[in-house]
Amino acid sequence: MADKKKICIVGSGNWGSVIAKIVGNNVQDNDKFDSRVTMYVYEEMIDGQKLTDIINTKHENVKYLPGVILPKNVIAIPDIVEASKDADILVFVLPHQFIRGILKMMKGHIKKGAIGVSLAKGLDISDKGLKLISEVITDELGVGCAVLMGANIAPEVAREDFCEATIGCNDPEEGRLLKEIMQTSYFRIVVVNDASTVELCGALKNIVATGAGFTDGLGLGNNTKAAVIRLGMMEMVKFCKMYSSDSKIDTFLESCGIADLVTTSFSGRNKRVAEAFVKTGKSIETLEAEMLNGQKLQGPPTAAEIFVILKAKNMLDSFPLFVAIHRICTGELPPSAFIDCLRNHPEHM
Repeated sequence: MADKKKICIVGSGNWGSVIAKIVGNNVQDNDKFDSRVTMYVYEEMIDGQKLTDIINTKHENVKYLPGVILPKNVIAIPDIVEASKDADILVFVLPHQFIRGILKMMKGHIKKGAIGVSLAKGLDISDKGLKLISEVITDELGVGCAVLMGANIAPEVAREDFCEATIGCNDPEEGRLLKEIMQTSYFRIVVVNDASTVELCGALKNIVATGAGFTDGLGLGNNTKAAVIRLGMMEMVKFCKMYSSDSKIDTFLESCGIADLVTTSFSGRNKRVAEAFVKTGKSIETLEAEMLNGQKLQGPPTAAEIFVILKAKNMLDSFPLFVAIHRICTGELPPSAFIDCLRNHPEHM
């Protein structure tokens, strides 16, 4: 019989801890998988105790997911090389800003034949252009990398409220394997072979959710927010088609598309911070520090990354919503200008 597959969760924020709970429960009593799941945890001191020690004794991530008990087979490890070196499946669940630094430490220490799945919602921008996070993982580690995105507010998944998610994977066998470790009675997984669209949706929807937060901060209603969602979806579709001519419109009807966009526009950290940004006049950076308990925003930095790409392609006028959101976040435009963007948005794209 083949060796049981070992799994490492790379990241331990609220979403990473929720995924660790799901995977940890799923691999117990499953002959395909090693029951021990490692979770890389950035070490922090909490009331004089190491966070890893708290997780490994109390089985609770008291900083990022308090009140939720993790399976005892999930083992917190502060050294990324130790946590990941024997893994057959690497589950990346950390802010995209930290991906390259983590990969640099992992490089040269990964098991041959390992595969990855990225839950990181963001993009990698350099002077060479745009790369998906999954592509960065593949290039740096030499492993194939699928993606998982969806309408998944972490505390709700932790409570086991029913929801869905989309795995984008162009290898059917790997897709089935990843579905097996992720799906539960309350966490329904659909696998599609349009990975780049799935991943782009997960990044771009955070820009739109930031715009939705502006409307709340301005005291406008759900009719206005619906317009933001619709126009934002139009720009998401257009950008995905620009990135890949193979992008499938059906993918936008999966959880990674319209469902995640709607959910994030009504709740989630990007919407909440953007609302506070308008109401308080404080900077995005200040509010991130004050409101998120160490978590990171994805909407404003992704908007900045997309702005760089669009400017280089001389396409700023083709994505007025994305551009306006970026310019408001940086203070170049006042939040009130967002309504002019909605009012003057082209009818057809």
